[in-house]
Amino acid sequence: MHTLNLEVLTPSGSIFNGPVQSVTVPGEEGEFGVLSQHVALTTLLKAGVIDIIQENGKKQSIVVNWGVVQIANNIVTVLVDGAVAIRGDSESDVAKALEEAKALISSVADSSAMIASVSARVESAAHSHLF
Repeated sequence: MHTLNLEVLTPSGSIFNGPVQSVTVPGEEGEFGVLSQHVALTTLLKAGVIDIIQENGKKQSIVVNWGVVQIANNIVTVLVDGAVAIRGDSESDVAKALEEAKALISSVADSSAMIASVSARVESAAHSHLF
């Protein structure tokens, strides 16, 4: 299986770094997916959810507020101002991550529709991580 390397960086440090099968990012012009051998691209990101399919097939989601993504030579580098990984071993860990993610999105979103959309995606992603 072909993979690419994904790194998600915040001012506080790396939140994800490793090989993935695919990644979907919230581009400024719309959500788009990245697979191995994707064309080189640099674009802005808007507030939303990064969906990751890891090398082992596990799914992970990261909520971001805004940033930029650069894709080149099977390396995807995401630089964001703020991010919250939706993961945890217990329901309380995931619930805490959900609250942090909603606060992150609320701090940058102008529209209640955007907050509702991202909140629904976050809750769906969190639910899939529990089961």
